[in-house]
Amino acid sequence: MQLKPLAQKKLKCGQLTLDLSQPHIMGILNVTPDSFSDGGQYNEVAQAIAHAKQMIADGATVIDVGGESTRPGASAVAIEEEIRRVVPVVAEVAKLNVVISIDTSAPEVMRAAVQAGAHIWNDVRALSRPNALQTAAELDIPVIIMHMRGEPTTMNNLDQYDNVTQDVIIELQQRVNDALHAGVRSENIMIDPGFGFAKNAQQNLQLLNEFYRLTELGYPILSALSRKRFIGEALGGVDAGERAVGSVTAHLLTIQQGACMVRAHDVKAMHDAVLVWKAMQNAV
Repeated sequence: MQLKPLAQKKLKCGQLTLDLSQPHIMGILNVTPDSFSDGGQYNEVAQAIAHAKQMIADGATVIDVGGESTRPGASAVAIEEEIRRVVPVVAEVAKLNVVISIDTSAPEVMRAAVQAGAHIWNDVRALSRPNALQTAAELDIPVIIMHMRGEPTTMNNLDQYDNVTQDVIIELQQRVNDALHAGVRSENIMIDPGFGFAKNAQQNLQLLNEFYRLTELGYPILSALSRKRFIGEALGGVDAGERAVGSVTAHLLTIQQGACMVRAHDVKAMHDAVLVWKAMQNAV
């Protein structure tokens, strides 16, 4: 397994900076009624802030706020409603001196969130919405470009690959090129292979096994597979709430293969695993 060294060691996030030589945990904060694992649990501001504080205490260095579910078959959310869900939470989390990412594909939502204090644009649609590329360049903030085909309503029918890892690399490179051409600075780009998006269980496992190949692109990598269906299937078909150990294990495998950040529901368990991994690295 050959990892390409990461040229970029730091990610500038407003007044905050992430040291990418160490793995970071992105805590998931879904302020939605219908997300696949935790929908409805944190869609009130007070609940959301309490959960954000707990995740920070548990070891999260990034809080990822999302106002639209992207689970398979999820319904679209109006821009105004997404802003209504996200912005009040961002404004409060911004007081906690933590990096904030926004899980959205809408340029209008991202602009409003940045004004409220957000730092990173985490886009499952890889800046493909109208004006998204131009907005990313204008805002001059870090962007996470994720691999997906189609939309959440259609992606499960688009999982035909010659070789899933190679095809993901090629398609991610194209979206990165589009971003660079639009004026997004290379030091603001992260990538995400999109576990669970337009990929079946076997393809997700192959991508996990060959995750190290993503380092060929030379950009910091986010791994986001927390409680995904393929984890449940690998565990014998367990429900989302029973996938914590499997998720932590899979995330740790991606860290060993070059991931700079993992997006997790179970932050304390993930943080403990990272501490053990760091101790092992320091003992060598």
